Order: sequence, then structure tokens, then C-alpha cells
Amino acid sequence: MPNGKTHKMQFDRKLELLLVHCQGEIGNVLVGGAPDIPGETMLDKMNYINTVDDSLRRFVTFEPRASVAMTVNLLFPPLRPEADAGFIVLQADRAHAMSGSNAICVTTALLESGRVRMQEPETIVRLDTPAGLITARAKCQNGKCVSVSIDNVPSFAEQLDYELDTPKWGRLKVDICFGGVYYGLVDVAQLGLTIAPDNARELAEAGIELKALLAEKVQVEHPTLPGINEIAYIMFRDTDGDGAVRTCTTLKPGRVDRSPCGTGSSANLAALYARGQVNVDDARTSRSIIGGEFHVQAIGETEVGGKKAVLPRITGRGYVFGRQELAMAESDPFSTGFALSDTWGPQVALLR
Repeated sequence: MPNGKTHKMQFDRKLELLLVHCQGEIGNVLVGGAPDIPGETMLDKMNYINTVDDSLRRFVTFEPRASVAMTVNLLFPPLRPEADAGFIVLQADRAHAMSGSNAICVTTALLESGRVRMQEPETIVRLDTPAGLITARAKCQNGKCVSVSIDNVPSFAEQLDYELDTPKWGRLKVDICFGGVYYGLVDVAQLGLTIAPDNARELAEAGIELKALLAEKVQVEHPTLPGINEIAYIMFRDTDGDGAVRTCTTLKPGRVDRSPCGTGSSANLAALYARGQVNVDDARTSRSIIGGEFHVQAIGETEVGGKKAVLPRITGRGYVFGRQELAMAESDPFSTGFALSDTWGPQVALLR
């Protein structure tokens, strides 16, 4: 799937990754061998990957080195003096500014590999991301992270109850909110579906279709972060019998997040806050399509570009389950990667 870019980034022959997941969502961490990416900030670096040279992203997120249900987090020395490390989220469609589950994966990898010194019972790790500075509080015991709390960036509602006309489901109401990236939040009952493993394919394809429809109708632009200007994901939501928010975030080309989704849960918290349904110190449980859980709490309030915003704290757990070394061979005919619709879904052509 060529993307028209001619420049090819040069990097070491071997890349070192730690294999990590958070509540089932794979968020591997690229810890060695990556090239330097131009840019004075993490946002600059992300925009460089997305607009100038995406060869590294393609190399680590497409087959034959990767699969559809995974992310690779590109680790950097921090550019903010108060941070311990920086990272950018690399996915099959593009580089993204922030992810809660991936921030948990990165924090866990940094501490359990010794790249940041672990202190028990708690270690604070500050992460430099394109979306802003993220503070992670890791509870540590016997050399392991037993939980990680992420203090996410200010999250806010852009539009509530936006009415979207669709050819398949009629008129839907969508909340458009920012939680580190922009989301379209859709109550799943409007589609006549439930958030359950058996519906994962149907939900994934519906989410990609709705994302495309929203892109035609709604323009977003973060008031202080240039380049964060698209609705990145559709997250379906429902309420379980115990009051937990059941979540299902959909990602290009057509898959669902295995975790409860930290930035999506932050966006949903922003919607609840804007409606007056949560106040500072209130908490909710976010539960994924496979039953994993995040604890989501409003820890403060602020303003972003004149918009009322909530400060979310997302708590979950990550697991380091292995290491991987990727080698680049000059004769490899698939150095730019590939993806096939048999596993990546019928919308695979949407990938850049």
C-alpha cells in the first residue's frame, strides 16, 4: 500500500522491543535501535512521522512483523526537562498523540526493565507525549508494577448530541469529545447492538463507517495542539447492570480495542462532566468488550481554549510478557509492510 512518500528513513539494522499488554490490548514498546525523529517537541515529531516520513511506523506496525490487534510505542529521551521519558503511539493508520492503555504499557516497561528506577511502594513517572505531560503513578511490589494510574491531559466536550444522518442506522446522536485524541462517542443501542465479543467484527466495521461519515461533516482542531485535528476513533458505549460503562473503541482498518480505552474513557468522562453527571472526585468503572476494567476518576477541572475541561485519572495494569528483536534485511521485499483483508478486515484500503 504505497503512500506516495519517497523519503526513506535510515535506522539501525536491529530494533529492540519489549512485549507488553494492558488488559489484553497489546502495546509493545520500541526501546532500542530507532532513528532520531526531527522535531523540537513530541508533537513536532509526531507530525513529522504523519506528514513527512512514516517508514518506521509502517515497518513495525504492518505484516510480516506485526498484526492488526497491536500498537508499537516509540520511546524517546524526553524533551521536557521535567519528564523521565517520551513516547509516541504508532498504529497502522498513523502516529497518535496519546493513549491511556499504551501509557500504562510504557510506564510498566520503563520500570520493570530498569530504564527508570523503580521505588516501592510507589514510583512517579512523567511522560512527554504529543498531547502534553502525563504523570503516571505506579504501585510497585517485588519488582513489578501492580497498577498504574495515569493523570491524563485536560479532556473536554466539543459537541454533545451531534445529529449524524447515516444510510444504515438513520439519525444517530454522537458526543464529540477530546480525551487525548478526539472521539465520537456513540450509545451502542442506537445501532441495535450490544458490546459483546460475538459482535466485535460488526462493531469494528460500524465504527470505521461512522468515522468516515463524521469526517465529512465535522471538523475539529485542538485549540492549543496544532496537528491534532481529526476524530481519531469511534467509541461505542453502554451501561452494565452494576453501573460500569461498557466501552468498545474501534480502530482503523476495522478492529476493536481489547482494553477499556484510557483516552476514550477520558473523553466519556468529559461528556459526563459537561452534562453535570460527574463532579470532581467522582469515579466510574470502564469495562472492555472482554471484561477488563479501568478505574476512571475526575481529579480536577480547568479550561482549554475557553472550554471547560475535566482532569481524568485512569488506573489499570500492564504486563511485560517478552522481548523481540526485529532485523532489517536489505533484500527484504516487504520492508514497507503489507496488510490483507482476510485478517485486517474489508476496510484495509483505508490505511495509508
